[in-house]
Amino acid sequence: MHTETIQSLTANFEASAQQTDGGVDYWLARDLQHLLGYEEWRNFNTAISKAKIACEISGHSLGDHFVDVTKMVGLGSGGQRQIEDIILTRYACYLIAQNGDPKKQEVAFAQTYFAVQTRRAEIIEQRLLDAERIAARQKLSTTEKELSVVIYEQTGGNEDFALIRSKGDHALFGKSTQMMKAHWKVPDNRPLADFAPTIILKAKDFAAEITIFNAREHTMKSESAISAEHITNNQAVRKTLLERGIRPESLPAAEDVKKVERRLCSEEKKSLKKPDGLGTA
Repeated sequence: MHTETIQSLTANFEASAQQTDGGVDYWLARDLQHLLGYEEWRNFNTAISKAKIACEISGHSLGDHFVDVTKMVGLGSGGQRQIEDIILTRYACYLIAQNGDPKKQEVAFAQTYFAVQTRRAEIIEQRLLDAERIAARQKLSTTEKELSVVIYEQTGGNEDFALIRSKGDHALFGKSTQMMKAHWKVPDNRPLADFAPTIILKAKDFAAEITIFNAREHTMKSESAISAEHITNNQAVRKTLLERGIRPESLPAAEDVKKVERRLCSEEKKSLKKPDGLGTA
């Protein structure tokens, strides 16, 4: 397929047919029909039917990717009539292309186009999740440093910080820090938080923030007072998680946050060096 053809088809798929609602891209089946080189709706509808079956087999909800609508179209006489149409997600378009006539140049292009775009969307989503986790880990680190300062200022010793944090972990997980490190296979020389899922990082941060606030507000002067406060706050956070069906100690470990940071940094450097091909189209 020549470069000019690819550029033309790409422009048609995006500028001519792609629409956006609330930040979500979608296509109308009647527009996609012509983009894929189908003259008759009846023939194109066969590909749609096969795509719907594939969608269900893959475990996705039809209603999330194929939405039936009706619209008015103009007639040569100047009048209008109502026709059926379907709002399609990128994934739905991909399935239709996969079940289309591969002899059609437009279908062959669409198979690659939507495969790349779907994969690209998945990569972007994962990168956003990774960035969120890194930010949550950094936030927890900052909060715990502040808690350490509060403990030092109000009790006169930093040695109590590790003990207070350990008691908070036990209140949150119902298990000791060492038991959780063994469960998540965390190396002895690494913090438990480096392997914690984002929801746990945010939970620990929230409990620590409350401890800092109340320790200062009530001028807590002893390890026992701050420990009691930290235990209470972590127990409250645990109760909320359990009520929402989240059991902290049962969650699987997340990828080492240091590896995630290195991967994102490496991907960022690569993206600056290499211009994308079809993936940016």
